[in-house]
Amino acid sequence: MKRGFYTIMAAQFFSSLADNALFVAAVELIKVAGGKAWQQAALVPMFALFYVILAPFVGAFADSQPKGRVMFISNAIKMIGCALMLIGTHPLLAYAVVGLGAAAYSPAKYGILTELLPASLLVKANGWIEGLTIASIILGVLLGGQLIGHRVSSMLLSFDFPFIDTGIRTPPQAAIAVLIGVYSLAAWLNLRIPLTGVEMRPMATNFAELVPDFLRCNSRLWHDKLGQISLSTTTLFWGVSGNLRYIVLAWSAVALGYSMTQASSLIGVIAIGTAVGAVIASMQMRLDTATRVIPLGVAMGLLLIVLNAIHNVWVAAPFLILLGGLGGYLVVPMNALLQHRGHNLMGAGRSIAVQNFNEQACILILGALYSLAAGLGLSAFAAITGFGLMVAVMMWLIGRRHRYNCKHYADEVEHLLEIARSDVRHG
Repeated sequence: MKRGFYTIMAAQFFSSLADNALFVAAVELIKVAGGKAWQQAALVPMFALFYVILAPFVGAFADSQPKGRVMFISNAIKMIGCALMLIGTHPLLAYAVVGLGAAAYSPAKYGILTELLPASLLVKANGWIEGLTIASIILGVLLGGQLIGHRVSSMLLSFDFPFIDTGIRTPPQAAIAVLIGVYSLAAWLNLRIPLTGVEMRPMATNFAELVPDFLRCNSRLWHDKLGQISLSTTTLFWGVSGNLRYIVLAWSAVALGYSMTQASSLIGVIAIGTAVGAVIASMQMRLDTATRVIPLGVAMGLLLIVLNAIHNVWVAAPFLILLGGLGGYLVVPMNALLQHRGHNLMGAGRSIAVQNFNEQACILILGALYSLAAGLGLSAFAAITGFGLMVAVMMWLIGRRHRYNCKHYADEVEHLLEIARSDVRHG
């Protein structure tokens, strides 16, 4: 791997670490303020909001600037969102601003991989960056849980700055203040990312032109016989995973009687399994064999339903590791295949923006439905059953579609696979 890859990994780690710790702090902030359960659940779709709204613009913006600079700007926006929480802005609105920064960050984060590395290293690079991202999820939710816990928050709140009234009075506010520092570290690392030498694609001065261009890119990826399979898989995976993060918090409170600090550790347990699965996939899978993992998605959906029968943490922990492992092994090769097809069809930044639009739209829709259902009294057990059935059925349909493509568009599919094999051999 080139030197710049490790700088990207470090920047991604700290930015993602803060993102995941902030989620826990934001949930607690709403709780402390007396917010209802539906408001806590609504944090997930609010984070996804700008991914969907700005999808036509962020990809083109990422392709028009050095991606390290784009990532720096994105982390600065996240810091503004944190500051808004501290000055009393409603957490849902402030968290949406953090989502705005994340929406701009993602096309640059993944797009730079295709600029910096050859196709032969894409699956391995995705395995490492996903593994590191998942490690940051583990540590992030644990960090968030500890920052709002009594011991650490008491220490943070005891700091007294002479002649300065910070206005920080509660554990979640103290946690958010610490996380601004973590985002600052990530932003500094962004400035250390080297230029890749890839020619920038000028961004249209008329923003209205970007929407039709984005729609064309979206259509091209959905009509590509391999792109549609990888895009539908990652869209479903992240749509469910994004909301499952909160559902596991709700489930652990009911099934295990866990507090927020304790429950946050279970999200870390899932992420451990996902990291292991991601690393194994990066070592075993190739671009041209990525579609072989589709049956794992069906198994993952069915296993998710089994979680409802578990009420012991010593059973839950290894089960969640297994569940996460299947997810990691599934998403890494599919993500790499999607990046490869997108880069060939339209450029890195635009393809990642299309991917983010679909994935975050799925998170937004599922999150809005779950938030509404939570307001009407839906239990965490019912939500897990619904999500599990949906994953199993949709992954079966995706597999069926791929078999249809291989049968009726055999020449086209084989041509696309040969491109992948050639890029791997000559990368």
